[in-house]
Amino acid sequence: MRLNVRAFLHIAFFVLFALLSGRFTQAQQKTFTLDPAQTKVNFTVGSTLHTVHGDFHLKRGSIQFDNATGAAAGELVVDSASGESGSDGRDKKMHKDILESPKYSDIVFTPQHIKGTVADQGKSTVEVEGILTMHGKSKPVTMPLEVQLQNGAGSADGSFRVKYQEWGMKNPSTFILRVNEKVEIHVHGVGKFTPGN
Repeated sequence: MRLNVRAFLHIAFFVLFALLSGRFTQAQQKTFTLDPAQTKVNFTVGSTLHTVHGDFHLKRGSIQFDNATGAAAGELVVDSASGESGSDGRDKKMHKDILESPKYSDIVFTPQHIKGTVADQGKSTVEVEGILTMHGKSKPVTMPLEVQLQNGAGSADGSFRVKYQEWGMKNPSTFILRVNEKVEIHVHGVGKFTPGN
């Protein structure tokens, strides 16, 4: 009988520990939900004649992360067909021959890990590691972010470069015009911050 009571107490202890651990983990999970109307996704690519600037529209986006473990999840979904650079002819060629927007409608960044700690208030600097999927291919990228949070609202600014040919896209260079093989992407995210339960 004593053995059964002791075994029961051991089981009860482990169950209680598991429940408390689950609550602690849940309490550490934070969420930053982006507002598509206020979020900006800009791109810059250089060439021998001039530098091209443009932007895309965000469809939706949210990042869930845990400061204690660095684990992250969620997604940022950009409308590939929304890309504009200020030239109708150039944009038409970009969507038809480079991005192939009718076939690959979304550009998706999926966060997987965060290096650093995001404070509930004030400024934080972190790195978000994740997978960038575009033009039918997925590859890892790292995006440094400067996060500013205040009373449940906030912003996040980050830039990174991609070699678009690694995603299977064509380089639009010609004999006269040479286009840089890297495109710089800048994200200015604005949204709501939920610090956890």
